[in-house]
Amino acid sequence: FVKALRDLKLLDFDEPFVRLFNQGTIVFQHRKMSKSRGNVVAPDSYVERVGADTVRSYLMFLGPWEQGGEWTDSGINGVARWLNRVWELAQRDSRRLDLPVAAEAARDTQRLVHKTVRRVTDDVERFKFNTALAALMEYTNTLNQVWERKAAGAELWDEAIERLLVLMAPMAPHVSEELWERTGHESSVHDQSWPEWDPELAAEEVVTLVVQVDGRLRDRIEVPVSITEDEAKETALESGNVQRHTDGKEIARVIYVPGKLVNIVTR
Repeated sequence: FVKALRDLKLLDFDEPFVRLFNQGTIVFQHRKMSKSRGNVVAPDSYVERVGADTVRSYLMFLGPWEQGGEWTDSGINGVARWLNRVWELAQRDSRRLDLPVAAEAARDTQRLVHKTVRRVTDDVERFKFNTALAALMEYTNTLNQVWERKAAGAELWDEAIERLLVLMAPMAPHVSEELWERTGHESSVHDQSWPEWDPELAAEEVVTLVVQVDGRLRDRIEVPVSITEDEAKETALESGNVQRHTDGKEIARVIYVPGKLVNIVTR
């Protein structure tokens, strides 16, 4: 339509979008959905059973947006269970947490909130809706642990739930709006400013790994405290200083001492 209107001299621009980001293909039973194959899944029955937000969120969660993914009933049921957990979690009475909280526990909860805001913001801006939802799922699981351990006071708990609902709003607009009202807010959740995060609180905790080649110190690298063994080994092997001392040599094995050391043995 834009091209035709341009040719008719009714528009003075050529492209309708600043950027086009195409969605991937939805697959069912390992085959691309197609009317000719008769394997198209109509969403209406699912919307009636589990709600539009569940279907919407599942489509974003089942794979990278540009790649699509495999439609499964077990997958959509998992998203439905998550939204049910959010529904229950958001309506808990924060007054039950109106008691003294250890400073370290409260700090950990604050870090959780700010790290989640940072993760979801980064993912949404990059159209990584599946990992944004994964971060929110992880967040709600941890919030449940916070409640059980009483690792937050009433005010901090309310803030954590408010952030959850605003972050969810683009992906689950109806549930977020309903819970926003049920938690005592008069304006719409969709009128709220996007949450900000404190870089210090959102920063990953880091440790310094000593990297040795054949027992001799060759580098020190800072890595997240949550780094896996495979990630630590890969990071060490990519170090410029390490590569200078392993170039032309065969790597026999890589020894990892969690949070402390990577020792590369060559022959």
